[in-house]
Amino acid sequence: MEEFDSIIIGSGAGGLATALCLARAGQKVLVLEQHSVPGGWCHSFTLNGQRFSPGVHYIGLLDEGQSTSDLYQGLGVANDIIFFRMKKESYDHCIIAGKRYDLPAGIENLQKSLIHQFSKEEKNIKEYLFLIKKVNEQLQMIPKLKGFWQHLTVPYTMKHFGKFALFTLKRVIDWHIKDATLKAVLNAQCGDHGLPPNRASFPVHCSVMNHYFDGGFYPMGGGSGIVKAMTTKIKSFGGVVRTQQSVEKILVENKKAYGIQLADGTKILSKNVISNADPSTTYLKLIGKENISKSLTKKLENTKYSVTSLILFLTLDLDVTQFGIDSGNIWNFKSEDIDAHFDTLTKGNILEGDEFPAFFLSCTTLKDPVSFNGRYHNFEVVTYVNYDSFKEFNDSEDYHSPKYEAFKKRIIEKFLNSVEKIIPTAKNHIVQAELGTPKTNQFYVKTTNGNVYGTEKTLRQIGPFAYKSKTEFENLFLCGASTLSHGVTGATYSGIATASKILNVSFDDLLVKEEGQKIRIYDAEDPSTWDEFIHKKREDKIRTFKEIKIN
Repeated sequence: MEEFDSIIIGSGAGGLATALCLARAGQKVLVLEQHSVPGGWCHSFTLNGQRFSPGVHYIGLLDEGQSTSDLYQGLGVANDIIFFRMKKESYDHCIIAGKRYDLPAGIENLQKSLIHQFSKEEKNIKEYLFLIKKVNEQLQMIPKLKGFWQHLTVPYTMKHFGKFALFTLKRVIDWHIKDATLKAVLNAQCGDHGLPPNRASFPVHCSVMNHYFDGGFYPMGGGSGIVKAMTTKIKSFGGVVRTQQSVEKILVENKKAYGIQLADGTKILSKNVISNADPSTTYLKLIGKENISKSLTKKLENTKYSVTSLILFLTLDLDVTQFGIDSGNIWNFKSEDIDAHFDTLTKGNILEGDEFPAFFLSCTTLKDPVSFNGRYHNFEVVTYVNYDSFKEFNDSEDYHSPKYEAFKKRIIEKFLNSVEKIIPTAKNHIVQAELGTPKTNQFYVKTTNGNVYGTEKTLRQIGPFAYKSKTEFENLFLCGASTLSHGVTGATYSGIATASKILNVSFDDLLVKEEGQKIRIYDAEDPSTWDEFIHKKREDKIRTFKEIKIN
């Protein structure tokens, strides 16, 4: 029977970060992933030679000295990840009722752009963006507060956070901004936490906006570029990463975890067990309701998970740049009423209507120019829905029926109708159009109800009310989007926080910059910034594609 110091269940960003920190500290580490490739929501896959990344669309704060850059340097993987900077003038495009508004990199540039388009709101724009910045700064201060005097001065040092922390995004923005379209533009990134303005936590939205104030970046190779760098580093310290390993249960005795059992009955022992699965999966499926406390049972019963998603993986044989498509993401809303769109998508019949009222569109072959074969462009088109939208297919494990395929076909038609509003003639140039559904999410990532952000990021489920990394079971820990934070970087931070608990060291102790670690960043749309090997990789991609077409 094998034994390890720590077993990590799940290889999402949180699980990999935990494993890397523990392995670097000298522990014998094992990462188990039920999918055929590691990464969780960060994994990439190919369809007929075209790569897609369902959960990684952009990352922020990657310039030298910024927090995400420091994060990857501190983990020792910065040299192994290459990023492309998305278009500085418009890393995000917001299309509201058919009119496009661009979000440029740099808070000063954003402020100037918004004032130019909404001149009557100049004073309000300045005050609101200042508030976003201040609330985020003060939010980041909370874990660093130490000693009596620092806590005593909280009402003064954290006055912006204290004043607005308990309100929804809608309440706060309504106090500051009057123009309905401007509100929609400033709220467009709600999709990055999955809640409408009338339910979203204002500090969470501040954190999201701040993360992208200086622009968006996309990893070469998609999400798998990050995963490969982290798994390689884990293995360099003797860590083991195994795929197609389905964990059936966490072994516990006298409220103490001591290993896991795989679906085939194999038992593996360990001093620590870390679950990167969400809390419901961890406690109800892997441990069992009969083994947990009444208070934890009640907390799980009251836990709400985030929205799930529909994702269209689309390849077009078309020069989409002629329609204004670039490396920037597109957030499209039928009108400025984002709350109403969320209601329609999550509470209504998703087959009704010919288009989706709100969706996100991203062209990965323009964000990652190395992936472009010279002819085909790949898109991920996303909208959010409720898991109950697919409830008629939930009773059977084998849900792939003619009815399910017809259901998917109708959704694909709606997506394509929506896409054609932005890319006319898209339907005439389809190479492939495949749909990922909540059932797909559940199958490949094993999230409860196919959720995409862990627990809902409402006021009652974040901060002190979120699930803790340390559990009621000795030697059992959690990491991932339902603990510290969500998203690629949020989940990565959660893994470091969990490792710090296990090793009994501070968070900062685990982020030690290695000499010479630096992320390489190139402009996605400016070949003059690319190193020679980038040009060569792209040329190889184009040449290989031409050879395949000829043969």
